[in-house]
Amino acid sequence: MIRLSERINRLAESETLAMSGMSRELKAEGHDVINLSVGEPDFFTPVNIKESARQAIDDNYSFYPPVNGYADLREAICRKLLRDNKLTYSPGQILVSTGAKQAIANAMLCMVNPDDEVIVPSPYWVSYREIVKMAEAKPVYIKAGIENDFKITASQLEQAITPKTTMFIFSSPCNPTGSVYSHGELRALADVFARHPDIFIISDEIYEHINFGGQHESIAQFDSIKDRVILVNGVSKGFAMTGWRLGYLAAHADIAKACAKLQGQVTSGACSVAQRAALEAMETDPGETKHMLDKFRERRDLVISMLKDIPGTATNTPQGAFYLFINVKEYFGKSYQQQLIKDATDFCMYLLKTAHIAMVPGSAFGDDECVRLSYATSDDLLIEALKRMKKALSHLK
Repeated sequence: MIRLSERINRLAESETLAMSGMSRELKAEGHDVINLSVGEPDFFTPVNIKESARQAIDDNYSFYPPVNGYADLREAICRKLLRDNKLTYSPGQILVSTGAKQAIANAMLCMVNPDDEVIVPSPYWVSYREIVKMAEAKPVYIKAGIENDFKITASQLEQAITPKTTMFIFSSPCNPTGSVYSHGELRALADVFARHPDIFIISDEIYEHINFGGQHESIAQFDSIKDRVILVNGVSKGFAMTGWRLGYLAAHADIAKACAKLQGQVTSGACSVAQRAALEAMETDPGETKHMLDKFRERRDLVISMLKDIPGTATNTPQGAFYLFINVKEYFGKSYQQQLIKDATDFCMYLLKTAHIAMVPGSAFGDDECVRLSYATSDDLLIEALKRMKKALSHLK
């Protein structure tokens, strides 16, 4: 038995990736599996962005890039933040990373100490919990239920803060619920943070462009706390570039510099060709990808309408991202052919084995009464998946 570090032993495997792995195994065995567990657009990267990458190869962008990102890309990110979000940053406040996930990890490792408390609204993206643990801090969860559109309130936040609280991390639009915080809701949270000047905020805005309600709102817009907000974004979701692995953060210059110091010892700069592609993405009018937004909205409405015909399921109507977070607790305690559904994990395994549909149990996101369904796939597959789901669940007694 190989002795591994306590650090890695404390970390859990990503349940999202685990479910995708099981789906691939069943497919390899010849089963017709519909994978609704994957959180990535099923569109292709826009042509102009791909062409910029080809040009970068021809222009010999094959050498080490700066650790914090090419200067012209960081300048373009600043222009994007001003154009789309009315936020003013300088290139020295930007760090380009290998995906938004690395940007989050950089910030967490640079800003918290062992035994610090990090407030995490629940449901949360699966990696928040493990990144907090990797930093040897303690996650403190605030439960947000379906009755409040899976969003926390300012009073809940105030009650969760202790002298050990040093960080708050959340996403809007949210993975896994698709919930979007309004301007007023963000202002109420910002007012709480204004009274607690030692708390920093990681604002994960990777789903910014998949927002069905219109204008995206960032908590960084409030001057009273802007210097303590670490805004994280990237090109994966809005421009269908998950495999390019390119994200960034915008923060106080001291924070950006610290994160670059850490990144310099871990991965150095992000892929040079991906950076040139991201430069084109930053310069692209978000309206160029509106067809993706419109399609995701259609799919959301399609799945919600079909779920209404499946007894025992409940969900909100999310205003962003491409997920539904479905409450399935009414099926707990039911069984079929000796398969007992005790929790959301059993529910997902039952559907995977019986109906060959892959979803992610809510325990991955802090709520074991729910499952996450990604509707980032074709209408035909969604319709077939919901038909299979209805039939399989009808057998549970």
